[in-house]
Amino acid sequence: MQPPRNTTGSSAVKFAIAISLLSILLALYPNTLSSSFALSALPRRFISLLKGNHLQLPVSKVPVTASMSSSAQSSTTDSQQQPEWVKNLKSLPGTPDKIPAFFFAHGSPMLAAPKNMSSGFGGPFAAYMGRSGPLGQFLAAFGPALLEKYKPKGIVVFSAHWETHRERLVTNYAENPLLMDYYGFPPALYQLKFKSLGDSKLAQRVVDLYKEAGLKARLTNENEARGDDGRGFPGPGLDHGVFVPFRIMFGEEFTSIPIVQVSIDSSLDPERNWQAGKAVAKLREEGILVLSGGLTAHNLRDMSSFSPVTAKPLHKEFDSAIHKAIDTADAEKRKEALVNLPKHPGFRSMHPREDHFVPLYVAAGAGEGGEVFTIMNDYGIPTFAFGV
Repeated sequence: MQPPRNTTGSSAVKFAIAISLLSILLALYPNTLSSSFALSALPRRFISLLKGNHLQLPVSKVPVTASMSSSAQSSTTDSQQQPEWVKNLKSLPGTPDKIPAFFFAHGSPMLAAPKNMSSGFGGPFAAYMGRSGPLGQFLAAFGPALLEKYKPKGIVVFSAHWETHRERLVTNYAENPLLMDYYGFPPALYQLKFKSLGDSKLAQRVVDLYKEAGLKARLTNENEARGDDGRGFPGPGLDHGVFVPFRIMFGEEFTSIPIVQVSIDSSLDPERNWQAGKAVAKLREEGILVLSGGLTAHNLRDMSSFSPVTAKPLHKEFDSAIHKAIDTADAEKRKEALVNLPKHPGFRSMHPREDHFVPLYVAAGAGEGGEVFTIMNDYGIPTFAFGV
């Protein structure tokens, strides 16, 4: 029997994150970076890859103020110049007796970058994905709206950054540690705080639901490392796909409602991850908020994929295909359309690996049988409510 494989993503993904950030730094500060902490602290193979132009990196060639795609433009009303998600959040039904399951864009560590760091840093990518961009603004309103509408007793969260093989691992922490599973970022991003609590009863309930569904699951505690930390050691904890957006959604100290994280299936198979969500659907009727975080645009080999300002036509075609699938009225046909999205010609241009896309299937599985409500529809960073 193959033992469970704890991972926050493949080494190739970790490697690409470091290369992407350093590529931005090289492009912005070519004369000074060679003596900076980033290059002196990392292996020589990073430097050779960076200088070899192994990545396509759009750095400030397109003005941040350039007009956005129709997808991004569609999220702003002409009358009040407010993002459309403001209206959508207000109209989202408040049903504490059966809380929808949500797929949300969890962003990147750049969401936590101080203003003096993110200003002028990374061009369109940072402008779009940073704290003051549309995603940061949305998350700041999304969290309070969830608490107000559903008054959840607990939160169960899935992230693109925790995969295990054929067995779901469920955190059983007293106070949730933080796993800073990102590499090569400035020191300030390794000093982030997010204080939250776990809950043993909720964690065990999740494990029991998986076993009832005929799926393997077990608890993991603070003594078991679940991945590598960018500070140089393996450790347990909530990964950055959870604590980075949650700091914005709920504040740096959030101890009133427990948080339990569950791993996604490392097969990255749509159906298996759909079932991983479906198995915990009963939680929605028990006052538990089920959240699943990822990104619908995530190609670290082509940073243009992240922003509507720099996205290529094929990127935007795939983005439109996602919304077309979501908007399918018939539930069975909608599932078929969603499961078939990885076959779209534009999928690989957005996702060389499926890890950031499959959390969509977890949320869809948890909300199976109900309607789908689009809250945020901006390019690459949507939020959907399943089971409305």
